[in-house]
Amino acid sequence: MNDSPLPPGSRVVIAGASGLIGSALADSLTADGHEVVRLVRRAPRDDREVRWDPEAERIDAAGLIGCAAVVNLAGAGIASRRWTDAYKRRIRDSRVLGTATLAEAVAALDVPPRVFVNSSAIGFYGETGDRAVDETAPPGDGFLPSVCVEWEEATAAAQEAGVRTVFARTGLVVARGGGAWGKLFPLFKAGLGGRLGSGRQYWSFIALHDEVAALRHLIDTGSLSGPVNLTAPEPLTNAEVTAAMRRVLHRPALFPAPAPVLRAALGDMAGDILGSQRVLPRRLLASGFTFAFPGIDSALRSALR
Repeated sequence: MNDSPLPPGSRVVIAGASGLIGSALADSLTADGHEVVRLVRRAPRDDREVRWDPEAERIDAAGLIGCAAVVNLAGAGIASRRWTDAYKRRIRDSRVLGTATLAEAVAALDVPPRVFVNSSAIGFYGETGDRAVDETAPPGDGFLPSVCVEWEEATAAAQEAGVRTVFARTGLVVARGGGAWGKLFPLFKAGLGGRLGSGRQYWSFIALHDEVAALRHLIDTGSLSGPVNLTAPEPLTNAEVTAAMRRVLHRPALFPAPAPVLRAALGDMAGDILGSQRVLPRRLLASGFTFAFPGIDSALRSALR
């Protein structure tokens, strides 16, 4: 296995490059002199864009030639809208079909990339309660665990072709620009934030800066393959996170959202918001990764810069 960083000027393909994590990763790679190639659904503007249609299982595979790494972060937003049956199918298909399409294209290259980093999520573990879990834990029960299992299995073609394949099981990303925290920050700044449900459920978070650094670490560390949890070292309860938000933003947190209200408003999604996931980044830490913002206060302040 090659543990050396990508040589300057390496060609890195990113699916989902317009999203919160993808855009930050693209900026980081570009700043270090790499050539970022973005997968897009529209007509490409130049040779740094490659057209694909993940749900139709189509991609211009010629655009992947010469890539050193492929990072797949594409997928319909989990918290973007209410989970109707149709939207649940979209959540699943956008991940599973897109991943299979990209993995098969990677496997067919005469010279494949050295690594295929495929996004996944701590939703793989389902409800864990107070029990801490690492990458050795089995999948949980329910919609999101089943999606995560299929999502990871969809990389099979790349693995069978001998491409080092990593599943980046990401937690709740602390950032102002999107994701769960993109919705929380405005509420807390307005003094309208509060704990969700009982507040005893564990949230496994990671600062956006550390998420990008961890993805770069997965690309560069040849000894890593399979599942790797991308979460801060110490998950906290929702009540502890709420207290940190109040502390860092200097705002009250007066309005807890009772579980029945959340279930009425959010439907199936409420189970995942009210659920508890105490996830530890065992393999990431064992491989030598160092967090810049390991605690919730530092992660929040990083997001507010």
